[in-house]
Amino acid sequence: MNLEELMAFAGRHPLLSIGLAVLTLAIIGNEIAQLFRGFKLLRPAALTALINRENALVVDLRPAADFEKGHIPGAKNVLMSQFDPENKKLAGAKALPVVVVCKDGQASSGAARRLKKAGFEHVYALDGGIAGWQQADLPLVKGRG
Repeated sequence: MNLEELMAFAGRHPLLSIGLAVLTLAIIGNEIAQLFRGFKLLRPAALTALINRENALVVDLRPAADFEKGHIPGAKNVLMSQFDPENKKLAGAKALPVVVVCKDGQASSGAARRLKKAGFEHVYALDGGIAGWQQADLPLVKGRG
């Protein structure tokens, strides 16, 4: 297909052409936003490696009842409503990798940004949250942790 054929197609199908342009811009915008957010998304398998190799601190933002039903081994429970980068559970972890976890990966982004602004060096959010962890068939432990 050459440029003339492409332009002819775009002229015959303006809605498809506009849709393609919008989707392309949305994808580019999303990629650029990811570069400037200050933290990285981790897939569950990468989190297990980070825990095992670098002793990462996992901060679970879910309600205590949900945390007690099942959480990532070694995770610390800090309620989202009480989340503070200066929290005693986070004290001394500014040089360690810190991974923020929530139910589905949505709430952890804001917490990760706050940690980065507070001077934490290596900040991550679990992609998909606990739901993503469970979909990867990785273990959860019950209790207070």
